[in-house]
Amino acid sequence: MQYIRFFNELGIGDVPMVGGKNASLGEMYQNLTPKGVNIPNGFATTSDAYWLLLEENAIKDKIAQILSDLDITDTDNLQKRGLEVRTLILNSHLPKVLVDELLEAYKILSNQYNSQNIDVAVRSSGTAEDLPDASFAGQQETFLNVNSKEALLESVLRCFASLFTDRAISYRTSRSFSHFKVALSVGVQKMVRSDISSSGIMFTIDTESGSENLILINSIWGLGENVVSGRVNADEFFIFKPTLKNGIDTILKHSLGSKKEKMLYSEDTRTLNVVTTKEEQESFSINDKEVIELAKQALIIEEHYKRPMDIEWAKDGGDSKLYIVQARPETVMSKQNKSMTSEQYSLNAKDAKILTSGRAIGEKIGTGKVTVINDTTEFARFKEGDILVADTTNPDWEPVMKKASAVITNRGSRTCHAAIVAREIGVPAVVGCGNATAVLQDGQIVTVSCAEGDEGHVYEGKLEYSIKTIDMSKLKPTKTKLFVNVGNPAEAFNFAKMPNDGVGLARMEFIMNNSINAHPMALVDMHKGKSVKDEDKIRSFMIPCTDEKEFFLQKISEGVGMIAAAFYPKPVIIRTSDFKSNEYRGMTGGLIYEAEEENPMIGFRGASRYYDDSYREAFMWECEALKRVRDDMGLTNIKIMIPFVRTPEEGKKVIEIMNEQGLTQGKNSLEIYAMCEIPANVILADKFLEVFDGYSIGSNDLTQLTLGVDRESAKIAHIFDERNEAVKRMLQMAIEACKKRGKYIGICGQAPSDYPEITEFLVLGGIDSISLNPDSLFKMHQVVSDLEISISKK
Repeated sequence: MQYIRFFNELGIGDVPMVGGKNASLGEMYQNLTPKGVNIPNGFATTSDAYWLLLEENAIKDKIAQILSDLDITDTDNLQKRGLEVRTLILNSHLPKVLVDELLEAYKILSNQYNSQNIDVAVRSSGTAEDLPDASFAGQQETFLNVNSKEALLESVLRCFASLFTDRAISYRTSRSFSHFKVALSVGVQKMVRSDISSSGIMFTIDTESGSENLILINSIWGLGENVVSGRVNADEFFIFKPTLKNGIDTILKHSLGSKKEKMLYSEDTRTLNVVTTKEEQESFSINDKEVIELAKQALIIEEHYKRPMDIEWAKDGGDSKLYIVQARPETVMSKQNKSMTSEQYSLNAKDAKILTSGRAIGEKIGTGKVTVINDTTEFARFKEGDILVADTTNPDWEPVMKKASAVITNRGSRTCHAAIVAREIGVPAVVGCGNATAVLQDGQIVTVSCAEGDEGHVYEGKLEYSIKTIDMSKLKPTKTKLFVNVGNPAEAFNFAKMPNDGVGLARMEFIMNNSINAHPMALVDMHKGKSVKDEDKIRSFMIPCTDEKEFFLQKISEGVGMIAAAFYPKPVIIRTSDFKSNEYRGMTGGLIYEAEEENPMIGFRGASRYYDDSYREAFMWECEALKRVRDDMGLTNIKIMIPFVRTPEEGKKVIEIMNEQGLTQGKNSLEIYAMCEIPANVILADKFLEVFDGYSIGSNDLTQLTLGVDRESAKIAHIFDERNEAVKRMLQMAIEACKKRGKYIGICGQAPSDYPEITEFLVLGGIDSISLNPDSLFKMHQVVSDLEISISKK
């Protein structure tokens, strides 16, 4: 056929003829189907078919005339010109030769699937679309559930017209692409019956941090258009490539999306959205086995194309198989990864009023005046620099999004349209807020912050913020290892982009407080069938998990695993939980498990808690979760640190429990350290170091206990100073004791982050590593680098 090519006739070199989308489908159908990647068959019209349409109907010059006075900054002008061109094309006729070939190809495809009129998806593919240096994806239309000859021909003509949607015109004009150097190919592909199953998107790169070690999979019930548009908050899964390639089939993180709607087939309108059931909302739309299968297919696709990929997939409710329906190069994060400079945004204001929160997209901060836009007819109200607030967005919204200083939506996840465009144009976005259009008013001044981790916040008023630009190429390696302190797993992959040698302190209690939300012993008792206070509230935290122990193990292992994976294969030191009794009392269900103590800081905490009958079982669960990270996830770069060990005998008791749970010191390179934060740890270092593989100094508690200062007392706060000579002697004694015995010695307390002179003192003392807060890492890197150069010259 002259104007039709089936997928088995196409390859990636055919982009000029059939566009990036169709060329990629042909490339995968031919090369990856034998490797186990399922691609539904189909065919595509060639670019010559598009030019034939324009020629037979004599409309090329008319289109040029309509667009001659185009002004894409004027939304009214853009909408008027776009409508005129589309109407002109829709009033044209398809050339007879093309009609005949389309119907013949449709018959062949229908016969392949033993159907008279097979249901197909009809998608546009611009011949300059999906190139590595331009993200034309989504600029044209897609039509689903097309299942008759008449509907096929109508959809093809509508696809041709969609080359001139407002967003496509705006996109090409803003990037200086000629409207007549881009043709349109129409792809016709066997529909996957995901309307009675699930579908989604996956990226072989983290869309936020840019880490190429991650695969991100989003999944929803029904047809995939809802996840692309951001209409539905999707389930989310992270898979770690290095361990997956080594044969370890483990999911790094599960996040349950609300999935309040799903798109189904409809006889009248082809598709419609219906509300999902409570059971669908509270369960994952694909199982773990399917997540891993998709991840493996993504690896095959990425390996073939030799670059990060953006992939659409669908599960057929008939045969229960997973299919790849599109794959294109990822064009945003892969570009940013080549930059040697990094911008760090930080909010200066504290305790500002949060108006709404959602998923943070990007790491920037923006301020401006709110303009709530309900539909495309209101675009003219939006002014340059306003903050766009909407229920959701779709590709029609791109012209107005380019004017925004930030974007806020009620719905959406990190792979929705609003998120993808916000990343591309470089503005902060907070998606999936749920109530943004209700709580934010036109004209209101707000600050949008995506610089605080996974969650983005919208604050009242214009808040001050700072931007630090770092030139990574100028940072030289240091002899003293520079680690980073990490609390929030959601920030780990961004922190890992900084120059570092690993993690010196990852706080288990942060993970526990933010992911578990309940007292660990309350979960232990519930697992035994006992009734506990606030049980209903605890069960609401657990959804979709029903087993208390599995909930605990999964949340802890995923939190620790995210940090360990972000820095892999560098060492990551995880400190086991170090809540004080008053902090445990504040957890849901915690009151009955904790006594009120006069001074919790030196009370029932740390190692003493782990072997006590009142908490031992919870610590055993903690150990089991850590074993899961090392053994099941393959993240053997984690080291374990025990806090507040008062005596060597306590250390032995704790390690005995760890051994019983399969965390055997020395096995598979497992090292167990003690937090050096009590004067006894320094005085009896020789005894403690017979039990432990090294020390990490906790300068906060060590200063408090050396000087006899309650660091929470305002009256004597002026005495608390890590630079005190008594504290410095303690630090030096600890370093010397470890050096003498060939044991690891580092510091993870606050002092080095606050005081350059303490950092210098530690480097001169010969400490192995210094773990710093992320905001002080670059400053202290320079201090250490300069000092080491100075020492080498002496």
